[in-house]
Parts: sequence; structure tokens; C-alpha cells
Amino acid sequence: MAPGEHETAADVDVLLVGGGIMSATLASLLSTLEPGWRIEVHERLDAPALESSNAWNNAGTGHAALCELNYTPQRADGTVDVTKAVTINEQYELSRELWHHLAAAGRLPGGEDAVTTTPHLTFVRGAQDVEFLRRRWEALRAHRLFADLEFTTDPAVIARWAPLLMADRADDEPVAATRAAWGTDVDFGSLTRAMLADAVERGATLHTSSEVTRLKRLRDGRWRVTVADRRWNGRPPRTTTARFVFVGAGGGALHLLQRSRIKEIRGYAGFPISGQFLRTTAPHVVDQHRAKVYGKAAIGAPPMSVPHLDARVVDGRRALMFGPYAGWSMKFLKRGSWTDLLRSVRPANLVPMLAVGMRNLDLLTYLIREVTAGDTARLRTLRAYMPTADPRDWELVTAGQRVQVIKRGKGGGVLEFGTELVASADGSIAGLLGASPGASTAVATMLDLLDRCFPERADTWRPRLQQLMPSLGGGEWDAALERQLVDDGTLTGGH
Repeated sequence: MAPGEHETAADVDVLLVGGGIMSATLASLLSTLEPGWRIEVHERLDAPALESSNAWNNAGTGHAALCELNYTPQRADGTVDVTKAVTINEQYELSRELWHHLAAAGRLPGGEDAVTTTPHLTFVRGAQDVEFLRRRWEALRAHRLFADLEFTTDPAVIARWAPLLMADRADDEPVAATRAAWGTDVDFGSLTRAMLADAVERGATLHTSSEVTRLKRLRDGRWRVTVADRRWNGRPPRTTTARFVFVGAGGGALHLLQRSRIKEIRGYAGFPISGQFLRTTAPHVVDQHRAKVYGKAAIGAPPMSVPHLDARVVDGRRALMFGPYAGWSMKFLKRGSWTDLLRSVRPANLVPMLAVGMRNLDLLTYLIREVTAGDTARLRTLRAYMPTADPRDWELVTAGQRVQVIKRGKGGGVLEFGTELVASADGSIAGLLGASPGASTAVATMLDLLDRCFPERADTWRPRLQQLMPSLGGGEWDAALERQLVDDGTLTGGH
């Protein structure tokens, strides 16, 4: 190759920005559906899965709505709406089916143990919350996906399910819990790296220390993408053209979509929220707790701040995490810039941002309280779930950065706590904004992307997708596959 030739861009079919679980999922699907396509993945850091997909930057909960109360709001008449819970559960089933297929086919090198069976519990205190949890359980178990969900108000039963919840707890307070024995803990970092390795094995190219800095749509519908080499001895920026671009850059997605100048991103903004967890690897603590226990968020707290005491398995090592404790940072990425928030402000999103700020003063109050909280306050919150907690066993760690979606809506703007796929009208570019349930529903989100951005190929791809995920298509869940997911131990999780 002659000097300078490396700067001459070669056309690619698909260019993926970001080396997290979303890009890994899309790379896995497209390299399977279209093995002849040229696919490039560009990650700005020196390895994939170092931001939100990193195992220690998220709670690792396989979000199936088994224990998360924010997916089952209570209506004004006291009944519980389980619509969102059912949808999320179905979406997570798709993720499990794809992961299982890849593992069974030997296509997850090093990621076969990324998913472990970990019971999901919901734990509440006080008569009012006990009654709410009972109504939630009754509403959920009427659906076949939650038929095996257990409920109890017996402290002895809860102690068998999760001993640390009840040890040294006062016996004069009403308590209740539900348990889904088939819940999961997911090492999304390991899973991401394995899926990308598989895509590379199938012909994709992974570039690390490679930052996409500019996107420009050409007259023929392709995208000219400018890429900077972030290595200390990096080459000059280069450009490449792509027929399709996916921006799966986590908190960095908003900036890149704004730079693309597609009209669909107008009015979108982001609100960054940092997170911290208490973590322990002390064997005498970890060995007593093998579950993910979710509670109820404090009044004024955002849904993503629901407290939970989580059993984790990361790189084969067991740990417990408790949190999250919200923090504040103007960064959109953990390894981002303090100017991220300011640089995201545009005339088109200023009104939504101001409207959301005025209507969410309770959220701002909560964040201030969390940021100024000391060790004593954090320990008090932990002891509400684990009365015997000893501060000497725990360390404070900073989790990944979350950027909540702000967009135009009623009253000028609305704050969203989920994920949102933004795609151009011609389907040539798409990006993902938002946070939880995010990684757990990555497969469903990428299937939505395929339908929206490649409608002309939907009929051709459908049979192959159904081979990968037998339950795809809106029919009954495949009971045989569910049993297989449990019995063979390959990326376990069925119920």
C-alpha cells in the first residue's frame, strides 16, 4: 500500500458508531442476515463495552419486568397497569432467544457464561405498599408469562428467599415480597465483546480508538463519515462512505445525530444523570445473597433510581451491589467532556429543556439531596434493605452515565425515562437515545430498526429471524424452547 492510501475511504454497506451492546446486537443480526455486506464498527475508546455496557457501569439486571415496580404503575382507581411489564417481558424473551441461539451455535466466544440464573425479588415495607404489591402480583399472574410469580407476606419465607433482607429486622412492620425464580443477571460487557468477536469472525471490521466526528449526507443518499484516530500516534482523520449508519454511541448519540442535521432529531435534548453504587465482594456477605431485590423509589425520585440489592457475577466472580445513588455531571459519557450538556443545546430544543426543568423541580431537589448525601445517609438507605450492613464491607463505585431523553410534547417538553429510536425518513441513518431498559431489550430495539430502515428486505429476512428467535411474530411463546433454555444451561433464563 502506497503512503497515504490508508486515508482513501472504501465504501461500506453499514457503519456502526459505538462498541456497546446495541451496535454488537445489530452487527450480529446483519452479519447473519447479509453475510456479504461490508460492516464497520467504530469505537472511540481503546476497547469495546467500556461505557454503559461495561458490567460495572450497569446493574446487570435482565430487565423482564419481574421485579421493577416502575413498569407497573398504579391507576387512580387502585388497579395496577401491567401493559408495559408484559411488553418488556416479551422483548427480553427475544434477547434471550438470540443469545441462546448464538451460544448453542458456538458463536459467543468467551460469552457463554454471560447470563446466569438469579431470582428477581420485589421487597416492600408498610401496609400501603404491601397492598400495592399484592395487587401487582394478582394483575401480573393473570398473564401466562408471570403465572409462576410467587407472593408472600411471611417474614420467614422472605428470609429463605433472601436472608440479608430479614436478618435483625424489626418484626412489627408489615413486609411483602414477590419472587421470580427464573430471573437473570447479565454481564453485558462480556456479552458485547463476544457478539462483536462473532461479527468480526463473520467479516465485520472493528476499529477501536476510532471516533466518528462528522456525518454528512451526500446527494446520492449515502453518508460521508469523518473518523478521527484517537491513538497517541494516530493517523490523520479519514473519511468513508456508508449506505447506512447506526449511531449506538450511548450518551454520545445525541451530539452525532445533531451533527447529521436530520430533521427528526430537532427538538430532542438530553438530561445527564450520574450514578453510584455500593459494592462488596466480601465472601461472608456475598454468599448469603443470591438474588436481585428491587424496592420502591423515594418520593420525587426518577424511575431509574429505584433502589436494588443485586447479586452480580462479573468475569466469573460474585459480588453484591446496592444503589443507585444519583449524582450530577454535565458529561454525557463517563469518559466524556464537561461541556457535553452545553454543546447539546440548540434553538430547537431550548424550549423543551426549559419546560421540563420548570415541571421537574422535585427531580432537581432529589438530585441535589443525593449529590450532597454523605456516607451516613448512603448507609442508612442500604440498611433499609440489609439491616446488618457493615460499612467496612462496602466501597462506593461510580457507574455509567445516563442521558434521559427530553423532547417536544405537552406543555412544551417532556422527560422520558426509556429508550427511543430516532431514524431519518429515508431510513439511511438511525440512532438510539435514552437509558433503561436499554441493553435488556436490545434485540427488540434492533428488530424495530430493521423494520423501519430496511422495509424492502423485511419479507426476505423474516424466515431467518424466526429461526434465530422462534417466538418472533406475535404467536405463542415456544414452551419447548423455554424448557431448553433452563435445562441445557446455555445462556439460562427461561421459566
